[in-house]
Amino acid sequence: MNQLMRYLVNLSFAVLAPALVSGEEKFRPPVAEIIPLADHQTSLRLHGEEAARWHFDPKYPRPFFYPFHGPSGVSLTRMGHPGAPNHDHHRSVWFAHHKVWPDAQGAVDFWSDQTKARIRQKQWYAYADGDEEAVMAVALGWFDEEGRELMTQDVIAALRHLPDGERALEIQLILRPGDNRGSVLLGKTNFGILAVRVAKSISAHFGGGEITNSEDARGEEAIFGKPARWVDYSGPIAVGTGDARKVVHEGITYFDHPANVSFPSRWHVRADGWMGASLCFEDSVIVADKPLTLRYLLHAHSGKYDHDQAAAMFKEFSARPEFEIRKSDRPHRQFEVVRVDRKRRD
Repeated sequence: MNQLMRYLVNLSFAVLAPALVSGEEKFRPPVAEIIPLADHQTSLRLHGEEAARWHFDPKYPRPFFYPFHGPSGVSLTRMGHPGAPNHDHHRSVWFAHHKVWPDAQGAVDFWSDQTKARIRQKQWYAYADGDEEAVMAVALGWFDEEGRELMTQDVIAALRHLPDGERALEIQLILRPGDNRGSVLLGKTNFGILAVRVAKSISAHFGGGEITNSEDARGEEAIFGKPARWVDYSGPIAVGTGDARKVVHEGITYFDHPANVSFPSRWHVRADGWMGASLCFEDSVIVADKPLTLRYLLHAHSGKYDHDQAAAMFKEFSARPEFEIRKSDRPHRQFEVVRVDRKRRD
């Protein structure tokens, strides 16, 4: 290379290098991310590692989250019951309801797999990354056997980064009547509306787990049907492979929000490994002109149940503003999701 060529090459690097460095410095990957994937799936990630995955393929009767990883990187939930094939509708973390009454003709079963009623994702609104939380907002429709949309459900899921590798999945549901209906009735039942099937080893019956509620009651018999602010399901989880395989203790604390119409909800819990805050345990709930907003939080934690930690988490969750989906004025965005203080908004 002659002297002139060497001079020109060095000059080019001198000009371009600052631009390249400033471009690298400008981009900093967010802590929490939402990554859409092929085959009707969406990945929710922390520090580049998957913490949960949303499945909405129409081949399933209803959408669900699986896995939901604990701090160790192993799922704290499972697909289906460990011993009962007629409970395959227990898909990790899912939305459903046993008795939806569109009219006086009869209820539609959206709970079991023995029905042609389906819950379908119609569209996504927004995927937002961030250091504190990543937010996914989607629209679902509840369709009966004839394909009539009985109810609409907006789902806002926020994956929140917590210290020591712990994480929380905040879930907000906004329910409205479908197909220009004046109202729809969610009938009295134990089954609905957000349910969690824990991993086999966490189950009190199949594994070494324990169920505890906010009132420090323990076990299915003491907790089933009783009102509580939260319920925790914790137990042993195997992590690693080969000689490095070991057992750690982790769990999920499931929080009800004080603004929910059923708060404090009565809980449907089982020693075989599932729990749910029963929206309609005591009475039916009407979804009418004013949207019905429901808020829940799943905290994936290390170690055994800690009441003080759960109480602090509940206090923080209770005070955190709810989400609202809006049309966006910003370029290249159709919708955005923002937190809005309900008291100030009303």
